[in-house]
Amino acid sequence: MEQTTVTALLDAYNRLQEIVFDLYAEYEKAMQIENYADASLLEARAERLFEEAESIIIVIQEQTNG
Repeated sequence: MEQTTVTALLDAYNRLQEIVFDLYAEYEKAMQIENYADASLLEARAERLFEEAESIIIVIQEQTNG
């Protein structure tokens, strides 16, 4: 895998992690005000994006360790 590809994937991973962090922060706020519908939605999206970020790392490892 080209280094530019690895760099792009790592950048995407880092951005997704930031988004996940933001979603979990909003989830916590929603829980504090007992807005469970929004909290559930935020948590579900955060989990989904976290899994996608982790998939990126797995792809990088598999491709670079050949």
